[in-house]
Formats: sequence, C-alpha cells, structure tokens
Amino acid sequence: MAGIKDVAARAGVSVATVSRVLNGHSGVRDDTRSRVLSAMAELRYRPNAVARSLRTDQTRTLGLIISDVLNPFFTELARAVEDAARSRGYSVVIGNADEQLALQDHHVRTLSDRRIDGLLVSPADGDSAVLREAVRSGIPMVFVDRWIDGLDVPVVRADGREAVRDLVAHLYALGHQRLAIITGPVATTTSNERVDAFRSALCEHGLPLPAPYIGQGDFRTASGRRVTSDFFGLPEPPEAIFATDNLMALGVMDELRRRGLRVPDDMALAAFDDIAWFPHTDPPVTAIAQPTAELGHRAVAALTDLVEGRSADSVTLSAHLIPRRSCGEDERSRR
Repeated sequence: MAGIKDVAARAGVSVATVSRVLNGHSGVRDDTRSRVLSAMAELRYRPNAVARSLRTDQTRTLGLIISDVLNPFFTELARAVEDAARSRGYSVVIGNADEQLALQDHHVRTLSDRRIDGLLVSPADGDSAVLREAVRSGIPMVFVDRWIDGLDVPVVRADGREAVRDLVAHLYALGHQRLAIITGPVATTTSNERVDAFRSALCEHGLPLPAPYIGQGDFRTASGRRVTSDFFGLPEPPEAIFATDNLMALGVMDELRRRGLRVPDDMALAAFDDIAWFPHTDPPVTAIAQPTAELGHRAVAALTDLVEGRSADSVTLSAHLIPRRSCGEDERSRR
C-alpha cells in the first residue's frame, strides 16, 4: 500500500505539505494542492485514520445512543445525525439502548473506550451513574430529545406543550369530554412534560384527568394495547386516547381492531410523534409532529462545536399539531 512518503515523492513535495493538504490547512497553493490530490488518486492512497487519531487525539467519530432503533422517530433522527455529521467530516457509531438503562450504560462505556470525539445521547428511563461519570470525565456530550435533570449538558429538544394544548382544544371542539392519556416511562423527561401539558390543557376547558385515565406505558406497542384494554375495563371508558408516542398509538389501534371497534367512531385517537404512515392509515391519525431532521442537525452542530473547542447552548424547537380524521370531523367540514 502506498504511504504518505510515496504521495510526497509522486507530487514532488515534502511530507509536511502532504500532511497539510490532508488536514485542510491553509497556506498551500492551489496548484500544489491539486498535484498532491492527483498523486493520492493515482496511488490509491488512503490516510491511516488510526495513526492520525493518535497524532491529533481525535478520531473524527461521534457516538449516538438512541433509546429504541425500532421507533420511527429515532430512525429518522439517526438518519439526520449521520447526514449532518458526514457533511462536517465526521462518521457516526450508533448504539441502541432498547429502552434499557443497563444497555445504554454498556454503549456509553464501549464508545468511550473507542475514543469517540463526542456523544449524542437520548437517555433511557432512569438516572445513570455511568452517564454522569462520562460527563465528569470531560467527554463532549449533547442530549437530544430527552435529557437528565441536573447535568450540565446542552439539550437539543422540541417543546410540545403548545401543540398538546392545541390537541386538547381540537378534541374539545369535536365534542370529546372524557380524555385519557398513555404515558411513557415514569422518569422520562419528555413523558412527564407531555402529561403535565395534557393535564394543564384539560384544566383550561374545565375537564378532569382522573387517575384511571392515566395509563402507564413504556413507549412500546404492547403497552399501548395493554393500557387500552385496561381503559375498556373502566365503568366509563374514555372517548379519546392521547398516546404520547407513535408506537403506543399503534398499540391502541391494534387493541381497538381486536375488539371490532373503529377509530374515530368508537374511540378517538391522537399520537405524539408523527410518522410517515400515519397519513395513510384508515383513518389517518392526528399527530403532534416534531422537527426531527432539524433536531438531528442542530444536535450535531452543538456537539461538533464542543468537540472543536467552542461553546454550545441548548436549543429548543417547536412541535406542531397535524389534525387528521382519527379524532373525528368537525360538523362544519361535512357541509
């Protein structure tokens, strides 16, 4: 295999000049840069990334730990992170925590051992001593979508509170009075924020949120099915269900179908996190959409700022409501 000395000899320049071209330094004339690049192409030279990382103390690699790779929200987020990282000259190693704290901690340790330059993390349910230690050790880190209170780490997230308020107003305008919610894991910051926003919005319309109308899920389809079944065991089941995650919303639809019931005739349904097939289900599902791609891009920008020695601030974007037929239709729209 050709080495950097071979490239220098072919281009008629010093090894130091080849190194400056490889590292994108200024001060190299355009014609010299062209000769070096041509020599690299002719010799099929590929820089040794491991050797370079030892010299520069950087691997040009970011770690991304997501909560559930099967969740379409995180799949889209990972795609956006990879695109943004590639445009900045970084590669991405992804770890799937599968909503398990122990697996998340395993990925934090493994990626740290591989000398990644920084970590993007969407924390699983619960506190993590391993994650806290990684922050104390100085690994550049950014939380995306979810976060852990009390850690001095930039957070890139979407605020869905106003969108939840719009959803409740939409359901109320359609005549729904008994509204239930399926939450995520107890310690998950996004889940708690969505429940608080839902309860606050109900109060604005004089509607209660009885404890039996708060179903404990885990951001998985099976929990949506289970909680929906529990709702139908109540003396007075709810008229509408708000699932705080797209997979739990699919679970609601599964359980209703199993019972021979239809959305929205027998039960109205809305979800947090819009996904590509919600507009194509029967009926299309009302959803709160996050700017997922922008979240990924802004998270990478914040992390690379930290990696490259700059400061980075937290970023809060806005989610928005997309009304569809799963909550019912306004009588005026039928005329």
